[in-house]
Amino acid sequence: MTTSPTSAESTLIRPPGLLRDLITLTKPRIISLLLVTALCAMFVAARGMPGGWLILWTMVGGYLSAGGANAVNQFVDRDIDAVMGRTDKRPIVAGRISPGAGLSFGLTLGVASILVLGFLTTWLAAVLSCVGFLLYVFLYTLWLKRTTIHNIVIGGAAGAVPPLVGWAAVTGDISFAAVLLFAVVFFWTPPHFWALALILDRDYTEAGVPMLPVIYGEAAARLQVMLWTIVMAGVTLLPYAAGEAGLVYLVSAVVLGGAFLWASIRLWQGDTRRNWASATFHYSLIYLALIFVAIAVDATL
Repeated sequence: MTTSPTSAESTLIRPPGLLRDLITLTKPRIISLLLVTALCAMFVAARGMPGGWLILWTMVGGYLSAGGANAVNQFVDRDIDAVMGRTDKRPIVAGRISPGAGLSFGLTLGVASILVLGFLTTWLAAVLSCVGFLLYVFLYTLWLKRTTIHNIVIGGAAGAVPPLVGWAAVTGDISFAAVLLFAVVFFWTPPHFWALALILDRDYTEAGVPMLPVIYGEAAARLQVMLWTIVMAGVTLLPYAAGEAGLVYLVSAVVLGGAFLWASIRLWQGDTRRNWASATFHYSLIYLALIFVAIAVDATL
């Protein structure tokens, strides 16, 4: 039996395309920032360099957990994703992966993350990772996202779990310092996401997602970004105040937080709303990575 050129081409191209779509389901760019917070927490917990294999398996387990939660999120939100320009090309919406396959893939990754973290790091890390998975899927995606403007405030707890996972992977327990790292991410989440919501307010309106600028308007959202940035900047000083970090971290937190606050004030005051919303959002990504790198460097020194 001969193979037509079309079927031969499909045989060669489809597997890489499928692999690419599966990776896309995990949202790797988002996960990379979460893994940075987990990795830096490991350095703080170890007061230096953790073991190489421990780092590897914690990163693998963390990726599987977050990636699985993101895949399940895209299964649940496929109706919303279909009407938003930012998300209408995602694999499930575009029909390249069936909803059932996407859900199965996400759940499989979630189970795999528990096994990897449990057997190769600590079971506390595995449990915490599972808690983060469940918070993101059930608390945020299935409940809060479609019902309240506080969706990303309360649901932000899921994104703040990775530092706890990294800490528990090293020590097997959770200390006050780990809770402070959790708090940094938790209070960073509202100004980060509401800046994004200001950019995508039209998409969220069309999808019926009750984000803050959609329900209360742009002015209220700009003010809340600034107010939460002030709170967040104060929270980032707590590790130093509690004696869990030194001067290297303090100086870094003041400088990085000052730049974030300046951007949020310009967003609040500025007439060019979308320009400053974009600047605030993109800086927030850099900010979170650098603030965690700073505390890791401080702990190592």
